[in-house]
Amino acid sequence: MSDSSPADKPARVNLRTPAVMAAVQAQVESHYRSEVVETLRAKGGTLTCEGVTVRLAKQFGFCYGVERAIDLAYAAAKVFRDQDRRLFILGEIIHNPEVNEQIAALGIKNLLGKNKEAEVRDLRTEDVVIVPAFGTDVTTLARIKELGCQIVDTTCGDVMSVWKRVRQNASDDVTSIIHGKASHEETKATASRAMVGGKGHYLVVLTLADTDYVCDYIRHGGNKAALLEKFRGAYSEGFDPDLHLRRVGVANQTTMMRGETEEVQRRIEAAVRDRDGTEPAKQNFRFFDTICGATQERQDALKEMLESPMDLLLVIGGYNSSNTSHLAEMGEAKLPTYFIRNAGRLESRERIVHFDQHAKEEIVTENWLPERPVTVGLTAGASCPNNLIEETILRLYELHGISAERLLSVAGAQA
Repeated sequence: MSDSSPADKPARVNLRTPAVMAAVQAQVESHYRSEVVETLRAKGGTLTCEGVTVRLAKQFGFCYGVERAIDLAYAAAKVFRDQDRRLFILGEIIHNPEVNEQIAALGIKNLLGKNKEAEVRDLRTEDVVIVPAFGTDVTTLARIKELGCQIVDTTCGDVMSVWKRVRQNASDDVTSIIHGKASHEETKATASRAMVGGKGHYLVVLTLADTDYVCDYIRHGGNKAALLEKFRGAYSEGFDPDLHLRRVGVANQTTMMRGETEEVQRRIEAAVRDRDGTEPAKQNFRFFDTICGATQERQDALKEMLESPMDLLLVIGGYNSSNTSHLAEMGEAKLPTYFIRNAGRLESRERIVHFDQHAKEEIVTENWLPERPVTVGLTAGASCPNNLIEETILRLYELHGISAERLLSVAGAQA
């Protein structure tokens, strides 16, 4: 820890000046912009060349929150490296390995250790700490503030909207039932805000089976020890289902499937109503719609595209990206779907390496790409940059012997 006195602390710096952001925009575009994607989007999202058709979802790739987070990280690197100050980030800026590698290349060091906890004890007052788009938990944030570091907060506004709701729950002694992944950074950050001033509790449910288990307990009570064991690591310290399921409010990780979160809400509301009666249930249950707008737009766009005839679907993004994994789930229910990290996974027309969400590992599928004529749908999660989408499109055509030059020539003629 630094011995600097308050007078020695570096002045706070505003990164969002026109000059800084203009320079940052140019740098970000040079890393992530795609001429092919822009061309394809401009002509309605469909391109056919020599019997190979690519159909791009109407909404895909980077959302505003992700763009803002990346812009601020690049701005921090530009401004603070010139001041010879150390830069750190609390985990991944977003769930995309290529983007995170680029952030590391800017000289920004990941503060999370092997145990996924922030190692803040060696920070100094003059250090700069970036909070990623998912946010961070209140304890970690308080420790960094106490050290006097400059904090560059890139937390998504949609995530902060959920925090507002769970803080209100805590203030009203309402337990937040959070629909999400207990190990996900965003859910951890949200859960930490479900307890305010020694009040409030939380319980995280991931599946509808989890929800039904909780609903049965709400209706009938049950084996407390069994419930606590089943949800180990997914509830607040001191959580007692006999006490803390009396008044509940449903919140969510913003990147979950809207329909599933709404079903979680409906089932829990029904359980409270069955236990308490209609009028008391109005006081003992609350729900707010906090699904991320960009997540919903991408799901809606894919749902629309899946109504058109296609031979297969490629979903591009980080394997630990929640919103991307849900896009892959939607595709798998309709047609052959391959969840890939990047174009390098398209090894040949006979062989593709893709992520199996059930096995939680990459697997190989043989003879995945049909002969021409073939129509391939393509979408990407909110953390996937356009350059990775372009590389996948070009690789898809390359596997059929069609060069990038030929593709762009055809695209220009079709425009």
